[in-house]
Amino acid sequence: MARKSKAKDIDGSSKIFVLDTSVILYDSNAISNFEDNDVAIPIQVLEELDNFKKGNETVNFEAREFIRFVDEVSKEKLINDWVPLNGKNSGNFKVVLHSQKSGLNSERVFGESKYDNKILNCAIQLQEDHRDKRVILVSKDICLRLKAKALNIEAEDYETGKVKDLELISDRKQIKTKASEALLDELFQKGIGNPDLLKKEHIDANQYFTLNHRKKKVLARYNKNDHLLERVNTQEAFGIRALNDEQNFALNALLNPEIKLVTMQGMAGTGKTLLAIAAAIEQRTNYRQIFVSRPVIPLSNRDLGYLPGDIKSKLDPYMQSLWDNLSYIKEQYKVTDKNHKRIETMVETEKIAISPLAYIRGRSLVKIFFIIDEAQNLTPHEVKTIISRAGDDTKIVLTGDIHQIDTPYLDSQSNGLSYLIDRVKDHPIAAHVILEKGERSELANIANEYL
Repeated sequence: MARKSKAKDIDGSSKIFVLDTSVILYDSNAISNFEDNDVAIPIQVLEELDNFKKGNETVNFEAREFIRFVDEVSKEKLINDWVPLNGKNSGNFKVVLHSQKSGLNSERVFGESKYDNKILNCAIQLQEDHRDKRVILVSKDICLRLKAKALNIEAEDYETGKVKDLELISDRKQIKTKASEALLDELFQKGIGNPDLLKKEHIDANQYFTLNHRKKKVLARYNKNDHLLERVNTQEAFGIRALNDEQNFALNALLNPEIKLVTMQGMAGTGKTLLAIAAAIEQRTNYRQIFVSRPVIPLSNRDLGYLPGDIKSKLDPYMQSLWDNLSYIKEQYKVTDKNHKRIETMVETEKIAISPLAYIRGRSLVKIFFIIDEAQNLTPHEVKTIISRAGDDTKIVLTGDIHQIDTPYLDSQSNGLSYLIDRVKDHPIAAHVILEKGERSELANIANEYL
């Protein structure tokens, strides 16, 4: 395991971790997460990072940060030999230049041109130079790890930031539990109830429940600040009505001004983005602006270059699904209705702004209702950067499906959405809702269930 690995194994052998470029691009501070083990960086990694240092994406930021770190270390000491890392319980650091002296030269097997193969050669060289230590290649590239194992090199994923238990995030259904008739009557009559009557050892803040007793059913949310169960009524936002219990939970969280951070996990067609946009428009007078955004996955200029027009024209297709949701809300009203015209006016005056996430970065998020769609394609660092910019009276909503990731080197456990849900699961101003029932159409449900 790469996170906080112990300096020595049971047999007393220490370790050398060889970091791949993918690890640095995921976390520029990765070198600090191996306790007092030694960390080696193949020189080819620095060459690859040089290709990533220009740009405004997170990978560019991570590349620049690590290059600055290496530059700072190299001011006082040569880095082609082991250099002590600063910090308590820290090991040594070295940039490794592969030579041809290896007994087993993997370039003869794989070819000389690929950086990955040169990185493997570095690991082999370290094995031969340090036979008293375990050499472990750390990479977020599955294929590279498999090639390493085929060459008898230990390899593992970078574990820092990974969520160990996905049950809370995606696999567990909304809690459906039997409750006493007294509790249900209390919730029906007063709108509040005693959570101690559920006889549960621990309840997370803003956790939602479907409570049943015989034929009676009531939806409830746990208010941690007041230690109360509060009844969740049927919700509606700007013409969009909740169609199931899960959507009622979602709208309850989205419309609650005390909840500043909402995460929604669910497959396509469950209504995540639609509900978020509708709730934002419903509360339009409470916010200076509504930002709706998503990451653009095809980042290379080549991909965008196939599309005609200027940069806005090139990016609009990636934002089309967001415009589709806004159009659907607008279509709930007749053309002559004031709410139909109100949405058009909000778009024209940029009260509602839909744009790629890269264009939102750097802006001041004060009194903003900020919706981030497809958040599973963000890294933990990107999510932290966005949320840390939130100012007064801002609400942030992240939606996504952690099982549908389009970004290399991210998976259901290491993406930013999973990371965020896991870290803030019991905070009073954060709420998480799992949407499982598709409401787009019966045909879409067949695709989700059978294909």
